[in-house]
Amino acid sequence: MSYLSKEVVTKSASPAVSMPDAALLALPEKVLQFGTGVLLRGLPDYLIDKANRQGVFNGRIVVVKSTDGGDATAFDRQDGLYTLCIRGVEDGQPVEENVVCAAISRVLSAKSQWQQVLDFAASPDLQVVVSNTTEVGIQLVNESIELTPPQSFPGKLLAVLYARFHAFDGDQTKGLVIVPTELLPDNGSKLEAIVLELAHRNNLGAAFIDWLEAANHFCNSLVDRIVPGRPDAATYASLQTQLGYTDDLLTVAEAYRLWAIEGDEHVRKVLSFHQADPGIFIQPDINLFRELKLRLLNGTHTLSFALAYLAGCETVRQAMENEQLAGFIENLMLTDLLPGIPYPVEEGVGQRFGGQVLDRFRNPFLEHRWLAISMQATMKMQMRTIPTLLHYCEQHGTVPQYFALGFAAYLRFMRGTSQPDETFQGEVDGKVYLIQDDKAGYFAELWSRLSPEELTQTVLQNTALWGHDLTRLPGFAAQVTTCLQQLLDQGAPATLAGIINKNVSLVK
Repeated sequence: MSYLSKEVVTKSASPAVSMPDAALLALPEKVLQFGTGVLLRGLPDYLIDKANRQGVFNGRIVVVKSTDGGDATAFDRQDGLYTLCIRGVEDGQPVEENVVCAAISRVLSAKSQWQQVLDFAASPDLQVVVSNTTEVGIQLVNESIELTPPQSFPGKLLAVLYARFHAFDGDQTKGLVIVPTELLPDNGSKLEAIVLELAHRNNLGAAFIDWLEAANHFCNSLVDRIVPGRPDAATYASLQTQLGYTDDLLTVAEAYRLWAIEGDEHVRKVLSFHQADPGIFIQPDINLFRELKLRLLNGTHTLSFALAYLAGCETVRQAMENEQLAGFIENLMLTDLLPGIPYPVEEGVGQRFGGQVLDRFRNPFLEHRWLAISMQATMKMQMRTIPTLLHYCEQHGTVPQYFALGFAAYLRFMRGTSQPDETFQGEVDGKVYLIQDDKAGYFAELWSRLSPEELTQTVLQNTALWGHDLTRLPGFAAQVTTCLQQLLDQGAPATLAGIINKNVSLVK
């Protein structure tokens, strides 16, 4: 079976895959991308390819890879082409789609082809920089940009911008729109601050620094799409048979996609690919998207993992196939967490986002394990859910009951014992599980000597954990205690059934 290539694209007409038109392979190079990871292939690169297919952006991507070999070799062999296999649920309907993405024109090694990267910096077609170098990538390293190449991503970017400044004699119209996608709040602002500091340390001159600040746009952005990458061996073999070619870069992604970019009208004009997909948003403030993701998606995960696992579900999808757990998750998200978001959210926008999250949870092609979600649950609880709880109680004067049940299940999940290898284990229905949490020892000690009511009071009063004394929220400690006792006496399924069916009245 031959590898995916330009020849395969031009000769294949398989109904199993959407091939690009040959004309897309000759579009000008408009984007410089740092990173070759699956998130970039599954979201920005896919969206640019989608825009090119619609005749909107009409530009390809030059990718910079830190080292030689690896997937760079595969990109060379496959003419920059790769297959994205989209699997998931959208608006309640299953989605299965295979697309050959043709957005990437070439991959350059920073290690051995740095001069070619600097040469591309002088291209009049270049307009955009995209990156995903992991969160560690956006850090200040005190280094010379004369290195070939500089070690850090900000150093490499500064060298590119400095080369462009000189190539166009400081032309203000030749600045770039720079969109980092690393999962850091205010990633664009942080990257800009580091690049500016490094420019000063390299003594690059006032004229360049003025151009750097005035002509270039560093945009904060938020990306959200689960991109597992290459599937398991059996699925991979089956897909290649279906597609009719070999693809070493074949990538699986869920149907949901979000790319929120903070920018003005100039940014919207340059990033014209935003017109091609409803999952791309360019607006002056993207905090709404960050809050929705943090509170509804991440917060629901954090408040559901313990109850779902204690009820016998190993994965998110299994929980969504359980009528009562699915009811709990939906009610938790839409009746407790959505009204408690400490940020102005239009009800329709929140409901729409919540529906999309529920579709993602139901995705039959992903196996998201609750025990993986449980890692460092205490820290996640503080960051993701406590501000929502406080705002809900302040706004409504009552306790969110599904939140209380989820928090009680978390306390029950954290009932563990120390092991000889210095780990902590919990147990439910004879099944032992690992508690991977920095506070596991704290909870083990409390469970060894306190009653459920005393434990609840002690934990909720711990301002070092939550930043607040949660016993001051009227009725919250009583509801959590009631739920925790029921979980201990009846087990998770019976407790959940009683609350969902309204057969158990929680303390008011």
